[in-house]
Amino acid sequence: MENDTILVINSGSSSIKYKLMNPETGEEIARGIVEQIGEARSQIKHVYHDVEETMVRSVRDHLEGMAVVEELFEKIGPSLQESHVVGVGHRIVQGGPYFSGPALIDKNVYALIEELCPLGPLHNPAHLKGIDAAKRILPKVPHVAVFDTAFFNHLPEKAYTYALKRSVAEKYRIRRYGAHGTSHQYVSHRVRSILGTDDLRQIVLHLGNGASASAIVRHHPIDTSMGLTPLEGLVMGGRTGDIDPATVFHLYREGKMSIDEIDELFNRQSGMKGLTGHNDMREIWKLIEAGDEQAEMAMEIYLHRLLKYVGAYWALLGGLDALTFTAGVGENDPGVRWELCRSLAFMGVKIDRELNEEHFTREAIISTPDSSVKVLVVPTNEELAIAQQVYSVVKL
Repeated sequence: MENDTILVINSGSSSIKYKLMNPETGEEIARGIVEQIGEARSQIKHVYHDVEETMVRSVRDHLEGMAVVEELFEKIGPSLQESHVVGVGHRIVQGGPYFSGPALIDKNVYALIEELCPLGPLHNPAHLKGIDAAKRILPKVPHVAVFDTAFFNHLPEKAYTYALKRSVAEKYRIRRYGAHGTSHQYVSHRVRSILGTDDLRQIVLHLGNGASASAIVRHHPIDTSMGLTPLEGLVMGGRTGDIDPATVFHLYREGKMSIDEIDELFNRQSGMKGLTGHNDMREIWKLIEAGDEQAEMAMEIYLHRLLKYVGAYWALLGGLDALTFTAGVGENDPGVRWELCRSLAFMGVKIDRELNEEHFTREAIISTPDSSVKVLVVPTNEELAIAQQVYSVVKL
């Protein structure tokens, strides 16, 4: 019997990332990316088995980008028309208050994603372009939206509510929505499976260029660090994370900066990039090893914010059973893991130095047997999580 497959699409403002996956086995069949859409020299890569095709050509828009993707599947393989694609999953960053799980994309769901563009101006418009483009090449297959915010849709009211004038908050739908929910849901589920129990108090640290923390009791998140947008919370590659909102007023009045300039500053030119000139932790550690004092202080700032969130969530949870690192930095940066856990030693957290030095492509417990908390590294797999959620919808 032919295996079902799911095509997972993550459409950005100038890119299309995609994977063809078997949702039941987790096998990645093919993957690729079209970058710098709208520029004269778009970068394209498609990987199938041991064959990797790269090219540079002009791709005017997402419609043309998806046409290129279809061409590559036909040329390099496997043919989408012969791969038994039973659904297309679209990663959508902002689902607002409407979505607590995956949703079959019909006219109503499409309209709600469009309605939420003001809450996700950097992401939702691009996702809509991806939906339009993908429906051109696979018009007879169900398309399903999987939302980054869905896992956090039912946070406790005291956690998602800002102390903002209620009428204003309600009018403009201002509340904590969170992000990276697909990753936090997948990783926390894997931790429960690894440790063999549902009865856990967990903190999951999704540390990549974007970074977020979550506090989870059993299956349910009770808080998360990202807020109305993915700007709030931890120090990130290019984002400030937590910052006094009055900084906006100050830069507007004293710096004569426009709202768009401040948006660019906070979201793309700050964080570790703003502090060191780099958003790649590997480069920052090289600077630290060379004695760069600014890089050293940037790392201290990064770790200080992490420690503050872990401590706060530990208190909210009333104790902690598992602390898990995931995403690019979480999985591959032993220095960050070691320094954070060293700061938690007074609470009984201990990790094995030798185990910690690994660069993880597998799930692992890195705490020592006598640690008060299980410390894990669990590689995230958002595409698989999306594929599985899509499959749950299309197989109903």
